Amino acid sequence: MSASSAFSDEKGGSASEPEYGHDPASGGIFSSDYKRHDDLKEMLDSNKDSLKLEAMKRIVAMIARGKNTSELFPAVVKNVACKNIEVKKLVYVYLVRYAEEQQDLALLSISTFQRGLKDPNQLIRASALRVLSSIRVTIIVPIMMLAIKEAASDMSPYVRKTAAHAIPKLHSLDPEQKDQLIEVIEKLLSDKTTLVAGSVVMAFEEVCPDRIDLIHKNYRKLCNLLIDVEEWGQVVIINMLTRYARTQFLNPNVNESLLEENSEKAFYASDDEEDEDKKAEAATVVKRKPYVMDPDHRLLLRNTKPLLQSRNAAVVMAVAQLYFHLAPKAEVGIIAKALVRLMRSHSEVQYVVLQNVATMTIKRRGMFEPYLKSFYIRSTDPTQIKILKLEVLTNLANETNISTILREFQTYIKSMDKDFVAASIQAIGRCATNIGEVRDTCLNGLVQLLSNRDELVVAESVVVIKKLLQMQPEQHSDIIKHMAKLIDNIQVPMARASILWLIGEYCEHVPKIAPDVLRKMAKSFNNEEDIVKLQIINLAAKLYLTNSKQTKLLTQYVLNLAKYDQNYDIRDRARFIRQLIVPTDKSGALNKYAKKLFLALKPAPVLESPFKDRDHFQLGSLSHLLNAKAGGYQELPNWPESAPDPSVRNVEIPDWSKCSSRKDRKEKKVEKPFYSDSEGESGPTESADSESDSGSGSASASGSDESGSGSESEDSGEETESEEEEEKKKRKKLDKTKAKKPAEESAESEQSSSAEDRKSVRKAVKNQKSASESESESESSESEDESEEESEEESESDTSNIRKKKTPVSKQPPKQSKKESKKETQEMSLLDLDDFEPATASASVTPVNFLSSSLVSDLEGLSLTDTILGPTTIAPSGAIKMYELLHHIKGEGLAVDYCFSRQPFSPDPNMVAVQILFTNNTNSEIKNLHIEDPRLQSGRRIREFAEIEMLAVGDSVTVMMGIDFCDSTQAANFQLCTHTRKFFASIQPPVGELMTPAFLTENDFKKEQGKLMGMNEILEKLTLGEKCVNEHVIVERVTATANLSRVPCGSDKECRFAGKTASSGCLVLVTVTTKEGGGAQLTVNCEKMMIGTMLVKDLLLALSQ
Repeated sequence: MSASSAFSDEKGGSASEPEYGHDPASGGIFSSDYKRHDDLKEMLDSNKDSLKLEAMKRIVAMIARGKNTSELFPAVVKNVACKNIEVKKLVYVYLVRYAEEQQDLALLSISTFQRGLKDPNQLIRASALRVLSSIRVTIIVPIMMLAIKEAASDMSPYVRKTAAHAIPKLHSLDPEQKDQLIEVIEKLLSDKTTLVAGSVVMAFEEVCPDRIDLIHKNYRKLCNLLIDVEEWGQVVIINMLTRYARTQFLNPNVNESLLEENSEKAFYASDDEEDEDKKAEAATVVKRKPYVMDPDHRLLLRNTKPLLQSRNAAVVMAVAQLYFHLAPKAEVGIIAKALVRLMRSHSEVQYVVLQNVATMTIKRRGMFEPYLKSFYIRSTDPTQIKILKLEVLTNLANETNISTILREFQTYIKSMDKDFVAASIQAIGRCATNIGEVRDTCLNGLVQLLSNRDELVVAESVVVIKKLLQMQPEQHSDIIKHMAKLIDNIQVPMARASILWLIGEYCEHVPKIAPDVLRKMAKSFNNEEDIVKLQIINLAAKLYLTNSKQTKLLTQYVLNLAKYDQNYDIRDRARFIRQLIVPTDKSGALNKYAKKLFLALKPAPVLESPFKDRDHFQLGSLSHLLNAKAGGYQELPNWPESAPDPSVRNVEIPDWSKCSSRKDRKEKKVEKPFYSDSEGESGPTESADSESDSGSGSASASGSDESGSGSESEDSGEETESEEEEEKKKRKKLDKTKAKKPAEESAESEQSSSAEDRKSVRKAVKNQKSASESESESESSESEDESEEESEEESESDTSNIRKKKTPVSKQPPKQSKKESKKETQEMSLLDLDDFEPATASASVTPVNFLSSSLVSDLEGLSLTDTILGPTTIAPSGAIKMYELLHHIKGEGLAVDYCFSRQPFSPDPNMVAVQILFTNNTNSEIKNLHIEDPRLQSGRRIREFAEIEMLAVGDSVTVMMGIDFCDSTQAANFQLCTHTRKFFASIQPPVGELMTPAFLTENDFKKEQGKLMGMNEILEKLTLGEKCVNEHVIVERVTATANLSRVPCGSDKECRFAGKTASSGCLVLVTVTTKEGGGAQLTVNCEKMMIGTMLVKDLLLALSQ
């Protein structure tokens, strides 16, 4: 039995009675007004909580449907003191809605709201504050102020978030409270929880957006928390940080290269202007100092980059505008793909995104060129989307893609959407003005459209042709004659006016036709539109000045008709022109210059994009969308001339945010004293970091791993403090071990007094460390099962054992050590270096009694340094695949092959090393082999090989060049030149060659894989090929397909591989899990979804053969 039926039974009413407060269809609408809501009022006055709860649910449902329930306010507000939490929550929901309308009644219950602020339930405390801030009465401002201050110190982050929401409400009610509210904002800005961050920044933007000094101390924290903040909070924080960065950092493009400057020039610059700009720019660049990006600037770019994959379009748009306004030109290209992804969303989202893309394409068109087809128009697109896509396509047009774009425009002209057709014709005109090579083609195409059946198409073509003819009128007199013949058929006023203007302006090119046109127009003068009448008057005046014999009477007739026209503009124009061209006694000195005034050379119109000057508004803002300053819009500040003091952002950062990246740990590890060498990455400070990193600070770690810049958010002072703390901890541990074994320690101190002994021990420890790593790799199944804590304890015990055994180490004869070291090196050379991983201390656990005195002496002469174990010397497995770059027939005897060497490219680690083999099959020497005219998309770079001066007949030579493909498989195009010929060449990398090996332990692999779930994970089932019979073949196939390294794994049925993309350093993790019956599962985790998808296809092909 429901609560409502129980209530009706209690009253003794029948079931057929109408139930008031329900939907109008339930019959309540026919009841008399005075009985409305009576049952709800009685339920609210009942002593049963179940009835009150049912009544409140019905009331809230009515509010949700848009019904007015303000009459129930007195009955509801009485229940604010109800002890039932569920009822109380719904009462507060109702009060938030109606507190502003029923202020007097709400004020009567203000003491109850104040008691609610002390409630043990955080939701009640927050709801009470929300209701209190919704009562818009100035008399309770002090109470609200006190409540906000108390809530800002509340234990619950939800209540603190509500306090942040209440701040703008109080500020709008009483702006005089601003100073006190700023204090509360300052306090809440230092809050470390992600729940509060977005709300307090919103309050900051509403109350005191100019107080950037409040952001200094919290800047790094906001950057690191950003990825975990809720979506709308992310939008607010990103927009605020964009403005902050524009005031605190230098312009990263201030010293941009001349090549980039010229390649991304505005469409409308001529060649002469470009030459002048080059000289001026070259002079200024010489004077400028080299630009070095502030680490905090890099931190912001690095931590916002992952948000480009957000599901919320507003977040993606916010990050895109941040990169556009703040990032170096070479890095802005990454936003293009994210914005193109948003094009698949709703039409409203598409409209906003396309508005911003249209603005971006004017200055940075290179970054959207690869996605040209994404802007092709679909028949289902709304008109405003079609016109915006046309705008983008026109902005992207250049010499290489103009033929494709014009073919698209030709199909658009056949559309039934008239506005879209008119915009398409205008787009063709803009392409013709911007790209001189296709001007004649466009003009001929537009002339053909003049014979179209659709009058609108013809009219718009006439208007565009008129603008194009102004550029070269003397070459196109035939077109002017053709258009003059159309004057009888075209009825659209703008088109008729354009034809008349053209005939009048270039009447000397059509001397026979022009007077006849004037005669026809004089006949129909009274029936024409005003815009056409004005052009008829102009035509008459121009012909009177150039051919007065034939047109004198016609001109007088037209001027007399205009003299009595209904429109005063036409009457005024007629009087003005009559006095100017017809000499009389009263006409002034201007009569002499009438011909110069009317027939002066007029500059050709520049068909510019309407988005050309919109970038002074912040992208993504309402002001940018409207192209007008909206209320509350804050201008984007200009870059500072000199960098402000970066030390203002230095704060005492809590432990969880220190050492956020692996690079930081490695750098600090180098500076540690001798005894810390045996403690690997799983030392006490590391484990503390990793625990806290799993909280809100995990984003900063992943972001810093991804970035190649290695910039740090901590200052050097904090680093030294953290190192001192680590030192103290280690000293305490060493003191404990000393206390346990004082006798051994004293023996050690006596025997290690000489400097030579110390050197030999250090050598032994280093060699022991490398040897133990190789030992642990070969016996990975034993070492990987042990936890990080065990590795910590055992590594400490290793150091104590090493120190105990210093005496036998130093007393070993050198001859014996040299002989045995040779044997050891031979054993090491037998290791399969493809599968070798320099394991960290968390995976490699050395047995306590491993280091004997004889083995230490053996290891003394063994020079296994870090470089030997590094990725640089690991050769790719299997034969390197060669690709043909230039066939000897096409190359007229010069054959060129290339391969991806999989070696790091030493001049620039972000580039892929490409090995090129030249073979001279001709009968003569080939000279001056070099590369010219590299055609690269935005962001890509190429490092050319040194010029080959001479290649003798029959000889071959190998060179190395580097290409930064920007993590894309699109080809890099260039020209191979000899002293006599040039050959087109194109290098297209397989996706597997865009990677470099990454060396991870099993624990690190699982940790990173956990971060790359959801959209970043691709799972595929497959059937292994007949030859993939064992683990060795699978490893060989995977490493041959992609430049990945093997990750140690405890399971026999799993093979794991890891790598990073060469350009951006994004992790790529591959897992092949074999199953019974020849089946397997392939898992690829990668932040870049496109790379992951392509890699899965290649690996499926390799493993299924």
